[in-house]
Amino acid sequence: MKFGIVVFPGSNCDRDVAYVTRDLLQQPTRMVWHEDSDLSDIDIVVVPGGFSYGDYLRCGAIAQFSPAMRSVHEHAQQGKPVMGICNGFQVLTEMKLLPGALVRNRDLHFICDRVSLRVEQADSIFTQQYTKGQTISLPIAHGEGSYYADADTLASLEDRQQILFRYCDPQGSVSPQSNPNGSLENIAGICNRGGNVLGMMPHPERASDPLLGSTDGLTLFESVLKTALALV
Repeated sequence: MKFGIVVFPGSNCDRDVAYVTRDLLQQPTRMVWHEDSDLSDIDIVVVPGGFSYGDYLRCGAIAQFSPAMRSVHEHAQQGKPVMGICNGFQVLTEMKLLPGALVRNRDLHFICDRVSLRVEQADSIFTQQYTKGQTISLPIAHGEGSYYADADTLASLEDRQQILFRYCDPQGSVSPQSNPNGSLENIAGICNRGGNVLGMMPHPERASDPLLGSTDGLTLFESVLKTALALV
């Protein structure tokens, strides 16, 4: 399976993702410059974290118009896997590949921390290697990571089991106290209706190497890789 990692001016987590896909998972990996529109050789696309185009206008607003992202849209429409992490999640909501929006954190501060997440669904292509209700720990680093959507969208996400991760305490309890950024319903990660597009604010690539003390994030990459390999 070949991973493609989209690189914008301002991306700063692209090499972290490549380390996971290329070195830990030992899969072919190509860095896709934002002006490159050819994704014909790519099986799994990752839109990484950072500050695409300097976050001018607002996070992800300019990146959505890049040639690479137009091709990512086509890739997603074909049912192929797309992962958006942090700024990548923001880009995917701007493109309407995922519903809702990411707005300023509740306390208007940039947050760099490690948080607990509860796995809400274990039957998606991104979470099948986890167990439902499992508590994992991943780093976060964002200033505009508070998930927002209207009431109808939130109800639809719940009904269609599109909420994959929620912020929780280390025991797995979801509460306002365990919500680091004010996301509605403690939402940390969602997928689209087709189940092939993931957006999440926490950084699984930063918790994938045993040398960093945790491999909770590696499981996500292993899940989507397993699905892709099964489709070959």
